[in-house]
Amino acid sequence: MTPSPSLVIFDNDGVLVDSEELSTQMLVDAAREYGPLAMELSEAMRLFRGRKMAECVAILSERLGWPLPEDFIPNYRARQAEAFRHRLKPIPEIHDTLREIRLPICVASNGPREKIALALSVTGLLPFFEGRIFSSYELGTWKPDPGLYLHAAAAMGVAPADCVVVEDSVLGVRAGIAAGMRVLAYIAAGDAEEFHVPGATRFERMSELPALLR
Repeated sequence: MTPSPSLVIFDNDGVLVDSEELSTQMLVDAAREYGPLAMELSEAMRLFRGRKMAECVAILSERLGWPLPEDFIPNYRARQAEAFRHRLKPIPEIHDTLREIRLPICVASNGPREKIALALSVTGLLPFFEGRIFSSYELGTWKPDPGLYLHAAAAMGVAPADCVVVEDSVLGVRAGIAAGMRVLAYIAAGDAEEFHVPGATRFERMSELPALLR
């Protein structure tokens, strides 16, 4: 039997908040303002899920055939924030799941702290994670590098081997495994066939998580 962990580290986008499709479609639409871009949402999701923004913009620029302007990212971030305020929803069952988990928790995301805090605030999840938010932008290291997860564990005073990571992206899963942590991969039923990373336990509903942690 796997021992109970001492800390659960959650990714944010696609794990706590249902932001992946919303953000990705907005990103592609914003890039299309600068030229024709042949990219369906399904392809964009595969390319961009879990990546840092600079890498996404580099891919979009390559597809367009010219660089996007320097103000593209801040302009997109402003639009994204406005969309989050009006349209962002929590992942189904996540509130009840977090209330059921009787373990220390934190969130560690590739996104900027302001984006993480806004997403958690508008979905009513911020009280679960207040004071326990870790952002790659504050470290200068992004998944799949394990640095963010190792930093979160150290800040919470827990050894990596006693941590469980909850992720939804291939890059995030690789980061958790590289950190020496147990990884649970939250994969919606329709995406399961596209997710292939050895070493992670997959699950499809947040209501399954408490039992997996026990």
